Amino acid sequence: MLDNAGQLDDDIKRQSAVLEDIRTAISEVIVGQEYMIERLLVGLLANGHVLIEGAPGLAKTLAVTTLAQALRAEFHRIQFTPDLLPADLVGTLIYEPKSGDFRVRKGPIFANLVLADEINRAPAKVQSALLEAMQENQTTIGEESFPLPQPFLVLATQNPLEQDGTYPLPEAQMDRFMLKLRITYPNKEEELEIMNRVAKTKVVNSAEPVVSTDDIIAARAAVDGIYIDEKLKRYIVDIVHCSRDPETYDLDIKKYIDYGASPRASIYLAIAGKAYAFMQGRNHVVPHDIKTIGHDILRHRIITTYEAEAEGVVSEDLIDQIFETLPVP
Repeated sequence: MLDNAGQLDDDIKRQSAVLEDIRTAISEVIVGQEYMIERLLVGLLANGHVLIEGAPGLAKTLAVTTLAQALRAEFHRIQFTPDLLPADLVGTLIYEPKSGDFRVRKGPIFANLVLADEINRAPAKVQSALLEAMQENQTTIGEESFPLPQPFLVLATQNPLEQDGTYPLPEAQMDRFMLKLRITYPNKEEELEIMNRVAKTKVVNSAEPVVSTDDIIAARAAVDGIYIDEKLKRYIVDIVHCSRDPETYDLDIKKYIDYGASPRASIYLAIAGKAYAFMQGRNHVVPHDIKTIGHDILRHRIITTYEAEAEGVVSEDLIDQIFETLPVP
């Protein structure tokens, strides 16, 4: 299958130790939430931004902060509020009276990991400034563009319950996020462990740095080498095209879909599929990898109609039907 399969297997084994170190460091702070932690690592390996949606108190912010602590990387947290300005995010020009020149003061966007906390509370101008950084890996201050440090990853959170004073993310910006995660409540045993660990007047929530940015870049290189068969690539394209034109695939869900997934969905399914296969210790992608990661990539890219909303049909239901209908290679 691959001429360098043996070398790739060695790379996977070596880089897997990096992931295990991160998992161990995070587990010392976070109880449960295996799904969220796993998907954050997928985003980190696949170089894809992640949007985390969940009710308050589910450790969204803590998980991102702990991941940043486990990395020897620069991390900035930005609390998004309605009065936030683009300059508060990217930086601004400061006039120096003595020299008569302007000096660039870079904003908190210049970091390896950026936590955009409650991203939907920021107005459109701030969101558009973030969009350039996410898509182009650069930002503009005045008339000059500045490259962002690498690796660069935006991990954003939003609360689906409280909508007063929020600015829903436009579809164009939602599409920039590789993954959209939906976080649920912990089970009884996990919640008991959380209470035993955290119900104290003094709680230490910090992880030791165990991995460098060079380690992450090396792991990404190994992910790029993961093999994905031509039949599986066509399967991915069929999934995305089925979301746009389901009738071609004898699937009667067209009335529920306003817009199907964009070409980014095909790209991200392939990249994230490779990252997930890497995390399982395999040097090739299998259909199960695509199905496992598929909901997180597609749920915010399939825009439903008013009829779907009236009948209680959500994008998750449509994705399920697509996966059930298309034959697996």
